[in-house]
Amino acid sequence: MSRSVLVTGGNRGIGLAIARAFADAGDKVAVTYRSGEPPEGFCAVKCDITDPEQVEQAYKEVEERQGPVQVLVANAGVTRDQLLLRMSEEDFGSVLETNLTGTFRVVKRAARGMLRARTGRIVLISSVVGLLGSAGQANYAASKAGLVGFARSLARELGSRNITCNVVAPGFVDTDMTRALGDEQREKIVGQVPLGRYARPEEVASSVRFLASEEAAYITGAVIPVDGGLGMGH
Repeated sequence: MSRSVLVTGGNRGIGLAIARAFADAGDKVAVTYRSGEPPEGFCAVKCDITDPEQVEQAYKEVEERQGPVQVLVANAGVTRDQLLLRMSEEDFGSVLETNLTGTFRVVKRAARGMLRARTGRIVLISSVVGLLGSAGQANYAASKAGLVGFARSLARELGSRNITCNVVAPGFVDTDMTRALGDEQREKIVGQVPLGRYARPEEVASSVRFLASEEAAYITGAVIPVDGGLGMGH
């Protein structure tokens, strides 16, 4: 059965791979994007998730075009890396505002329809950094770790209405962002990964699609690592 799926930050990288995975399975897929060009083949809605009015407008547009959101993948996020003593209040606050508070906004709006329908799937995209930590990424790690507590609270709160809420925590993924790193940096990162390579975006997307499937109906509050073993034990 074709479902209404929304992927935030779905115009590139992991988000685009997730959107394509759902579309390939026959779902109706909408994506939000903040900048750049919208991807072809999807219901693309420009939306800055730090703006509550834009979030509300985006949902209205998606609902008009493909019905209430039945599967939400909260993927949109930013980084502003800096060592602690050089990190400004703005560096810290802006990352939490997008990655954590922005996720709160999109999930809260989706939950309204899911509660009415008494069913739904919510998947939050965190990071191995949220569990493992990373020098120079205290803001990003705090925001991604916060998603775990947020998801598990929602799993308890919404579970009686047949709504699941899970987290996928990718490791280093082969995207435009990581390709911009120098060869030495890339080799150093790969050297820490037991499987000895970067993840493909499609491998993250497969885990997300599984968590939104009927086969995963009894999984909620879980954190699924897709990191090649980098963060194991956390």
